[in-house]
This record gives sequence, C-alpha cells and structure tokens, in this order.
Amino acid sequence: YACSMMGLAYWIEHNYFRVTPFALKTFLLFFAFHLVFINIFTFFAYWKDKKAAIKGEWRIPEKDLHSLELLGGWSGALLGQKLLRHKNRKKTYQTIFWLVPLVQIVFVLVVLHYLGVLHIL
Repeated sequence: YACSMMGLAYWIEHNYFRVTPFALKTFLLFFAFHLVFINIFTFFAYWKDKKAAIKGEWRIPEKDLHSLELLGGWSGALLGQKLLRHKNRKKTYQTIFWLVPLVQIVFVLVVLHYLGVLHIL
C-alpha cells in the first residue's frame, strides 16, 4: 500500500512538478493520497462490518477498526459512525475512538517540537 502510494506521488511529481523523487513535495503528496485513501478504506470497513452485523456474519475485529483510525482513517470512521449508525453506542469503543485523535494531535505536536517549528516547553 505505502509503496503504491509513494509511486503514485512520485509519478505525479515527476510528470507535473519536475523535481527529485525524495523532495518534500513527494512526501506531502504521499501523505495527502494516504489520508484520502485510508479514510475511504476505513469508511468501507465500517460499512462491511455494519452489513455483517445485520446479517449475523463474521465481523471485523474492533482492534482492526481502531488500527485504521490510528493510521489516519479517523475522519472516515467518524463519517461511517454517523451515516451508518455503527459503533456509536458502545462506550468502550467510543472511549478508544476519541482517544485516537488525541494521540494523533500529541504526536503532531511532539514532531513539530522536535523539528523546531513549535516550542511547547
């Protein structure tokens, strides 16, 4: 997955921007593509799990859904919860679900602090 996303970002950059393959633009394109596709994938995982729940079939484990959220699919998961009315009543699931963006925000702040962009302490 990551290799195909990086390849797509490189192809777009190489054909339209004409810069080196490891330039900042390539990585930014990779992250943009990653966020779009991981959110679409996460939404469809919620849809598949909701469909399986209705039919009484095999379900997607909650840890897998949380992993998709942590990988950047949090907004796709939120959209899946709202539109599909799925996984929005279970308290333990919701607690972990809302911790994911908190962890992501803390991670971004730590990275920005490490890069010298933001001085937290």
